[in-house]
Amino acid sequence: MLYLCGMKIAFHTLGCKLNFAESSALGKQLIERGHTKAKQNEPADICIINTCSVTDAADHKDRQAIHRIRRQNPDATLIVTGCYAQLKPQEISEIEGVDYVLGMDEKFSIPQFIDQLEQQHEKVMTSRIREIDSFHAAYSKDDRTRCFLKVQDGCNYFCTYCTIPLARGKSRNGSIASVVEQARKAIAEGAKEIVLTGVNIGDFGRSTKETFLGLLQALDRIDGEVRYRISSCEPNLLTDEIIAFVATSRHFAPHFHIPLQSGSNEVLRLMKRHYNRELFQERIERIKSLMPQAFIGVDVMVGVRGETQEYFEDAYRFIDSLPVSQLHVFTYSERDNTKMLEITPIVPQRERKRRSDVLHKLSEQKLRQFYEEHKGEKATVLWEGKREGDMMSGFTENYIRVQTPYNKQKVNCFEEIRI
Repeated sequence: MLYLCGMKIAFHTLGCKLNFAESSALGKQLIERGHTKAKQNEPADICIINTCSVTDAADHKDRQAIHRIRRQNPDATLIVTGCYAQLKPQEISEIEGVDYVLGMDEKFSIPQFIDQLEQQHEKVMTSRIREIDSFHAAYSKDDRTRCFLKVQDGCNYFCTYCTIPLARGKSRNGSIASVVEQARKAIAEGAKEIVLTGVNIGDFGRSTKETFLGLLQALDRIDGEVRYRISSCEPNLLTDEIIAFVATSRHFAPHFHIPLQSGSNEVLRLMKRHYNRELFQERIERIKSLMPQAFIGVDVMVGVRGETQEYFEDAYRFIDSLPVSQLHVFTYSERDNTKMLEITPIVPQRERKRRSDVLHKLSEQKLRQFYEEHKGEKATVLWEGKREGDMMSGFTENYIRVQTPYNKQKVNCFEEIRI
């Protein structure tokens, strides 16, 4: 095997927390093989672009990044990987300057591929991702205060608007023991806050006959000055037992991110979601009954095919009635190989933008109200390292962003404050 070492490798990651965790894990593997990470603005021998493909806008950002990075590194080997590479490898291969497109390929991991880089390789390498059973553990560290810990990958749901199961494959996970081992390593390296990430993390345990609740309980037993956050969890998988556990746990923050997607039951049916809005409301009320201080972020999508004005107004009224803290608003974009393309009527682009603007305003109102409700309360903040003029910022356990005069000694430290 030809083994190249001492190369400078630059990483460019787009998209979700899961991508950042995987890029970080890949960087560690390459460093262990004798390579180094290129510093910012330093010429690189290899550029790896880890892409997102959740929307058309994400694809557009991927292409912009490819062009920009090629201009900045004209002599580097440019490798494109990630969800966009798995979904549209031929499209990427035709972009000028792309050397290799690596989706999910069982023949080669990227480190193995780089080891043999001087051998003859196909330009495009992917696999039938639905047939892949392997799970690769990962967590990010780098310069972030928060560590993103990958606990699950893939999805079995096939909602009508979504291509993620085609990009990520079927739901799978490592064992509780292996995830706990990764968490211990992250804590030993200085992580004070760990965010559990995945594609559908509430489905954890499918491939190991374990449960997501069992994972939370095992992580909570780890001694150390650390707190955990649960990233996006489907409402039908966020059980009463999980909510009750978080309310009494030692280390889990009262912070939930729950995808609603639409407040209209008719649109939820068009999307083929696995719940209705009544169940979603029950989950919100359960959280607030046990943790009145909890931050609840909600994903909402607007402008999907079949979303009439009546359905949108109904959804708005429902969302407005919920005691949630913030909305993460996504504008629908058509995706190849999805059932949503068979649905009518089509919402015009201008109307999609208007509906997005309406929900963004509602989100601003809810976030402002949430912040106002907690003024004067005691909280624990974890200070972050980024300097913002003469100030630094951090987040409380219930995800309120606060600021204080910069003090290097406080970076990555918890502090009791009054908001």
